[in-house]
Amino acid sequence: MRFCLYSIVVMVLLAPSGWSAGLPRDLKQGTVLSVKVVPVAKVDPRSGQVVQTIVIAPKAMPVSPIQRNSGVPARTPSNEVRDLVQATARNYAVSPALVDSVIQVESNYDPFAVSPKGAQGLMQLMPSTAKRFGVQDTFDAKQNIEGGVRYLKFLQETFKDDRLAIAAYNAGEGAVARYGNVPPYPETVDYVAKVGKKVGQAKEAQAVKAQPAKPESVPEAPEYKRLAKIVGADGRVYLTTQ
Repeated sequence: MRFCLYSIVVMVLLAPSGWSAGLPRDLKQGTVLSVKVVPVAKVDPRSGQVVQTIVIAPKAMPVSPIQRNSGVPARTPSNEVRDLVQATARNYAVSPALVDSVIQVESNYDPFAVSPKGAQGLMQLMPSTAKRFGVQDTFDAKQNIEGGVRYLKFLQETFKDDRLAIAAYNAGEGAVARYGNVPPYPETVDYVAKVGKKVGQAKEAQAVKAQPAKPESVPEAPEYKRLAKIVGADGRVYLTTQ
């Protein structure tokens, strides 16, 4: 039997108002549509001819947000970002090693990182913190680093202790003030330990780099015995070592 009639049925849920009105109710923000094309052959009961039908069905697929650094290999920051960290840290009298360590733990130097809680950019600034410290674009490396460093400086001046400042950067100022110490939250305790470890490693590397190079040892020249001239009985001159 020949295929003499073809029809195309597009099964896409569309409402008159546009795409969004026809999306399934459980389709939430953070999903994309994957289109699947399925050819179907059916016999038309009236004509007895085969009808070729093509069904196009949209399928919702969730998109996961970028997660905070979780054991993935460390990124190597560009020279431009490295210079920004150094210059901004020194400008606000904050240890560059501390800023570098916070960035490593927070975003692993991913300028477009977004945590499940909504923290954004290199130093993972929450929108409220970004606004508080004048950051308009959290995904701009320069603005993000400056806002994060200013926040770290504020926490250092508030708690007079780098360990508590690091804890407050993770858990918030109120939590540290309430407990008078590092809050007993597993995430915060782990965070303080990770940042502290990286700061220690950075200081050790800097100390090794600062050590003066040892002068190369010069081998001592060998000692040679002195020659002595002796005149023999036969009048001949002989040379001998003493």
